[in-house]
Amino acid sequence: MKKISIMIPCYNEEENVIPISEAIIEMFAKDLPNYDYEILFIDNDSRDTTRVKLRQLCEGNKKIRAIFNAKNFGQFNSPYYGILQTTGDCTIPVCADFQDPIDVIPQLVAKWEEGYKIVCAVKTTSKENKIMYFLRSCYYKMIKKMSSAEQIEHFTGFGLYDKSFVKVLRDLKDPIPFIRGIVGELGFKRTEIEYTQAQRRAGKTHNNFYTLYDAAMLSFTSYTKIGLRLATFIGAFVGFISVVIGLVYLVLKLIYWDRFAAGMAPLIILVSFLGALQLFFIGLMGEYIISMNQRLMNRPLVVEEERINFDE
Repeated sequence: MKKISIMIPCYNEEENVIPISEAIIEMFAKDLPNYDYEILFIDNDSRDTTRVKLRQLCEGNKKIRAIFNAKNFGQFNSPYYGILQTTGDCTIPVCADFQDPIDVIPQLVAKWEEGYKIVCAVKTTSKENKIMYFLRSCYYKMIKKMSSAEQIEHFTGFGLYDKSFVKVLRDLKDPIPFIRGIVGELGFKRTEIEYTQAQRRAGKTHNNFYTLYDAAMLSFTSYTKIGLRLATFIGAFVGFISVVIGLVYLVLKLIYWDRFAAGMAPLIILVSFLGALQLFFIGLMGEYIISMNQRLMNRPLVVEEERINFDE
């Protein structure tokens, strides 16, 4: 009997962990009775009663496992590490807040049985804020055009990964993994399934401007070169224009020595513009350097504090 691993990352999801586990167990009994399963929760240092409820779940069902991180290791490392700890013939990451619909899982498994090693769930519509969905759409299209590797629009990581691809992820040893980009860059033969993203069932979203910016910059610095190329090309272009303007001012001053007054306004505007341009590209280069630095330090994805139902 094939085993399917459901991996659920969580952080302060006390209202959702029990309902999501019950929904998954019911789904397996109803739609996938011929498959064995495991449910792996990886908790990213929750501050509410999430861990208390996860202990209760693990005590009541040995097929439910839990990993407790010693600290909060971010929105990318913890889910990625959770995927690596699964033992099934395939792994399906699912959000604890029900935004990833459980009823799509049988469709993912059906495509997997057809021979696809990766089945990506791509959201075509969303019940989230329409402005946020529009901005995400613009971001995905921009990254797709600029990226040196294939990018999948509106793919959040929800999908099915065969154990052969999970092995690739284990061997990758990337200290700051971006699963959405890795699937497009290194993934096997794959297909896509469309779905509508639901609203959170309960609790508050943990995304804010910083986390969204962090996700955008990780994708940008990992899979695009255009930032550094822009610094080179725009710098060369602005430098050329500056030389031309300088020569024009010099010639006019030499020809009309007594009548031509350059004034301070153009000089101030030019210096301010060049200063702003330099600061922008220094900051952009800094993002690349941060990404490089994190990879060079090669720190572990997470540090475990405890794991439950991993007796074997």
